[in-house]
Amino acid sequence: MADPKGFLTTERETPTSRPVDIRILDWKEVYEGFPSNKLEKQAGRCMDCGIPFCHQGCPLGNLIPEWNSLVWQQDWLDAIERLHATNNFPEFTGTLCPAPCETACVLGINDDPVTIKRVEISIVDRAWDEGWIKPQPPETRTGRKVAVVGSGPSGLAAAQQLTRAGHDVVVFERADAIGGLLRYGIPNFKMEKWRLDRRLDQMRAEGTEFRTNVDVGVDVTVEQLKSDYDAVVLAGGATAWRDLPITGREIPGVYQAMEFLPPANRVAAGTLDETPISAKDKHVVVIGGGDTGADCVGTSHRQGAASVTQLEIMPKPPQSRSDAHPWPTYPMIYRVSSAHEEGGERLYSVNTQEFLADDEGDLRALKLVEVRNEGGKFVPVEGTETELPAQLVLLAMGFVGPQQEGLIEELGVELDQRGNVARDKTFKTSVDNVFVAGDMGRGQSLIVWAIAEGRSAAAAVDAHLMSRDLLPAPIAPTDRPIS
Repeated sequence: MADPKGFLTTERETPTSRPVDIRILDWKEVYEGFPSNKLEKQAGRCMDCGIPFCHQGCPLGNLIPEWNSLVWQQDWLDAIERLHATNNFPEFTGTLCPAPCETACVLGINDDPVTIKRVEISIVDRAWDEGWIKPQPPETRTGRKVAVVGSGPSGLAAAQQLTRAGHDVVVFERADAIGGLLRYGIPNFKMEKWRLDRRLDQMRAEGTEFRTNVDVGVDVTVEQLKSDYDAVVLAGGATAWRDLPITGREIPGVYQAMEFLPPANRVAAGTLDETPISAKDKHVVVIGGGDTGADCVGTSHRQGAASVTQLEIMPKPPQSRSDAHPWPTYPMIYRVSSAHEEGGERLYSVNTQEFLADDEGDLRALKLVEVRNEGGKFVPVEGTETELPAQLVLLAMGFVGPQQEGLIEELGVELDQRGNVARDKTFKTSVDNVFVAGDMGRGQSLIVWAIAEGRSAAAAVDAHLMSRDLLPAPIAPTDRPIS
């Protein structure tokens, strides 16, 4: 193990955030640096448990006790080797993953868990700074061609694994830049895009080809895809958003979160002068209490909103684990993100009944009612109706599955009962030589699951094409999220 007494002598410590009044003026990541000597002590809190339940919490099977021990020993080079053994992009998970590994940490039973996520991001940042991360092109080429449709974390993980296995890989992306939600869905204050760009440069040097502005099924036909490639990996994500079809939905001022966030990211990147949907000087209401809703909250703060209110139909979660979520499961508890630290109000157990317009036809408010859960149904509480001023409403209620129009319909792949692309235990769809990974087959989930599925699908494709067992496969499609 690392420090035999570390968990007894060292308290959990995490980086401080930049002051709110400063950070809302820019789009940079919110956390300040964390000295190596402090980080090494944090890694030393790891107990190297006989049964490391942090592994159970991590779909990638990250070798957490191993690289914790290596960091404590100041062997950072070996630490990045162990980290990369299971995770292609630890800087993505180190900034964006909600860290189910930490909630499964044995130390967390009766103390604060190890700062696993902070150790992870520190290892990979140190490795980049030291020049240890280099392209890994294959020694030999197989002559097989693979198309990956979608350039989010799942598609990128599949593409990198398949390229390193010697295949000729082309990644198709319908947007104008590679990255999927990493590029245009995740705000810079959660992950700056230089982290993504340097990985893409590594992948290009390894031989992966990227093609942007290509809508597969339109710009490239399904028949072309089948004839030009030996295998296809569908990794387009779950992009069909959940709507709120109530009275007034058509009023100008009500938008989906994914209509609001991408142009804001373009402004932050300097590729767009002004966003068409701005929160500046407006009373903003975000409907949905998840991560996407928090992204809308933080973005609204930076655009200069007059006020921000986030609504959630569920009751306010408890401050600590309930009996319904025993260790080591991922608990439903009250969490405060960096965006919530910056201001705004959060309302629980409320439902939106109607959007209201002013005399000019623009959004002025929404009608709310308190609700209670009766037998799994949310029932309005009589006499609690109220109006909440709003000039901008953002719907962040999750995604119902992949977009079926276009590629999926033309391919004719079978769907499961949830509307996702059905696959067998080897990630194969019902169409020959077509595989699926990530949210397109799993449904909306975590980034760590997306990367794990991309790696597993790549292993399945390589085995299918070459009849060999070369690439690691951390999970099977039957695995379900713990959250």
